[in-house]
Formats: sequence, structure tokens, C-alpha cells
Amino acid sequence: MAPNANPPVAKLMDYGKYKYEAAQKARESRRNQANAQLKEIRISLKIEQHDYETKVNNAKRFLDHGDKVKIQLRFKGREQLRPEMGVRLLERVAKDTAENSTVESLPRVDGRNMVMVLAPIRRKSQTKSDQRRRREAQRERSRAEEAKRAQEIQERLTDQASETN
Repeated sequence: MAPNANPPVAKLMDYGKYKYEAAQKARESRRNQANAQLKEIRISLKIEQHDYETKVNNAKRFLDHGDKVKIQLRFKGREQLRPEMGVRLLERVAKDTAENSTVESLPRVDGRNMVMVLAPIRRKSQTKSDQRRRREAQRERSRAEEAKRAQEIQERLTDQASETN
């Protein structure tokens, strides 16, 4: 405890308990640790509005779960002559997902494709721990509701028993 004190102060403890608590801490830290995956979304230059909205919603969902998103825009035929249109479309995607993400790599041409990577604002470990807290709160609410229902049933049964007597 205090090795520099005179006389040194020491603490007697149960080594088994210490090992158990250390293992629990290590397990908890592993549980909150998560690896972010790279999810890929492919779009084309001539994408319809509803398809675009669906792709953006999927990207937002991936980002909310803490994963990175790679947006891949494929050029077909003469579309390759107009890369500025692709840049505008990818910038629009970045703007529409701005509340959930930051642009990790700007749009760049890669052969017939243009690629941009979006990174989530929140880390995956934070997202997982938030999800776990929400699940536990939901379970607690369910248990409380179940206990309340059981109490009401018990009260009805005792009222019925007292009426018959």
C-alpha cells in the first residue's frame, strides 16, 4: 500500500479473490472492445432518388453501429469522361451523412471507380456499450412490468378468495 512509509504499510488480502476480480476486469474490457468493419456501398452515377435514399439510409445505419463505410461509384461507358459529376454525387452523400460521419478519404479515381471512405463519429465500443445499456434497461422495464402484472393477479385472487368466504 505505502512502501515508502516507515514502517511500510501492507494489506493482507485473499489472492484468489484478487485473481477473480482481475479476470472480471479483463473480461469486461474485452467485451467493450470492438473492431470496426469496413462496409461497402456501391452506387452508379445515374442513381434514382429512392435508390439513393436507400443507400444513404444503409450508410447511416452502418455508421450508427460504428463501422466505416466505403462508397464506391462505378462509371459506365462515357460516364468516365465526367468525373466531376461523380465527385458532386459523393460530396452529396457525405453531406447527407454528415451528422453521423466524417470523410476519412476524399473521393479519388480508382480505374473505372471513384472511392470515398466515411468514418463514424462515435467509436464502435461506445456504440456497443450504449446498445448493451439500452438492452439491460429494456429487460429491467420488462421485469418490472411482469412483477406488476403478477402483483395485480395476486391481488385479484385474494379479492376473489375473500368474496367467496
